[in-house]
Amino acid sequence: MPEQQVPNGKPFDPMESFREMRDNYLDSWAKVMIDVVNTDAYAKATGNMLETCLSMSAPFRTAVEKAMLQTLQQLSMPSRNDFVNLAQRVTNVEMKLDDLDAKLDRIEKLLSKPPSADRARPAARPRRPVVAGAQEKKG
Repeated sequence: MPEQQVPNGKPFDPMESFREMRDNYLDSWAKVMIDVVNTDAYAKATGNMLETCLSMSAPFRTAVEKAMLQTLQQLSMPSRNDFVNLAQRVTNVEMKLDDLDAKLDRIEKLLSKPPSADRARPAARPRRPVVAGAQEKKG
């Protein structure tokens, strides 16, 4: 049995009409949903639902956090607070090292500067007063 040909040369596909109907249906629903979702009423309703959900789940979340903290303590594992405290300490150490590095850079610059004209000449030593008995002891 030869395949039936449509005038444009493609073979006849009985599912093509269903695909077109499906695509038109999805396109129309997409346009309707875009119009609905872009309204202020939808945004307010979604916000209220999310707020309610979060407020209702807050006690559950605190209970889970407490249970997790106890479990971690019993397993001798660090908690989130332990990591936060450690991160703060490391940050403080890094800041102190940066300060020391900056101070060392300043000291290095001061030591590597060429001596100025005033420093180039050695300072004249003050002469000691000659004591009368000092020369006699040498000889």
